[in-house]
Amino acid sequence: MEGDPRFAEFVAERGDALLRYGYVLAGNPHDAADLVQEALLKLRGAWSRLRLKENPESYARTTMARLHIATWRLRRRELLAWDLPEGAHHDPLPSGDERRMWQALAGLPRKQRAVLVLRYYEQLDDAEIAAVLGISRGTVRSQAARALDKLRAGLPSEPMTRGNVR
Repeated sequence: MEGDPRFAEFVAERGDALLRYGYVLAGNPHDAADLVQEALLKLRGAWSRLRLKENPESYARTTMARLHIATWRLRRRELLAWDLPEGAHHDPLPSGDERRMWQALAGLPRKQRAVLVLRYYEQLDDAEIAAVLGISRGTVRSQAARALDKLRAGLPSEPMTRGNVR
């Protein structure tokens, strides 16, 4: 298939006609060139089957039409908004306890912080965390234990009273 002169001849003979067809489909020369290029790539992949048939141009045109329709469908789903959202959304500032917790979390080593975020924020189990980070499950458990110990040591402890139990 590499260097098949019949494919090169086909492109040389019918390339301009395909480009004109692409222009009619897309309405501009840039998208037309993209359609032709994509169709010729697909045609090149199927050339060994299609060269025995009488009309590979039909395959190329059909491919171009399908590619154009697929692109059109994707663009149709986009919702373009010219107006900005009505108001800016601002997250409330974290309370003192939350701020201290985020600072303590930021102070952890990267692997420990990643383990805690994946466990408590992403709700992953130890096996999933191990797969994401490329470490063993035992390492996940030890890193989590060390991280929690550091967090407990760094945050002031409050006596357990009925008012502050969450």
